[in-house]
Amino acid sequence: MARRRKGGDAAAESPAGKKPAGKRTWKLMDRAATVVGGVLATRATAVAWRGLTGKQPPTSGRHPDVTTREAVLWAVIGGSVTELVKTGIRRGTATYWVRSTGELPPGMKPIADPSDDGLQAEADEVRQARTSPRKRRRRR
Repeated sequence: MARRRKGGDAAAESPAGKKPAGKRTWKLMDRAATVVGGVLATRATAVAWRGLTGKQPPTSGRHPDVTTREAVLWAVIGGSVTELVKTGIRRGTATYWVRSTGELPPGMKPIADPSDDGLQAEADEVRQARTSPRKRRRRR
């Protein structure tokens, strides 16, 4: 009699014979991407500020020597650049995951097809109603 291995069977493995990457691996990759994105975003924001204004970035928007215009501009540039960098890095990480495993990262749901959102069905009903023969009322 053959003994079974503890921990699962071959059906749980991917077609290539490797075990599918787990949730822990994705969490580690996602957190690392977030940290790297934060560090790069801080540096990119400082570079963008120096490129646009020619000055050193303000250390605090609350400081009385920083004008309101500079504080608002710093917030806009900082927020925009930070989100762009983080989004780019996190999307790159998710794309790498998909290319490596052939699946979406754990916890990420596929985006619904636009034709499945009910609008297409409603448009089809309207189109069908327009093309179907109508009953005409008789005028008296």
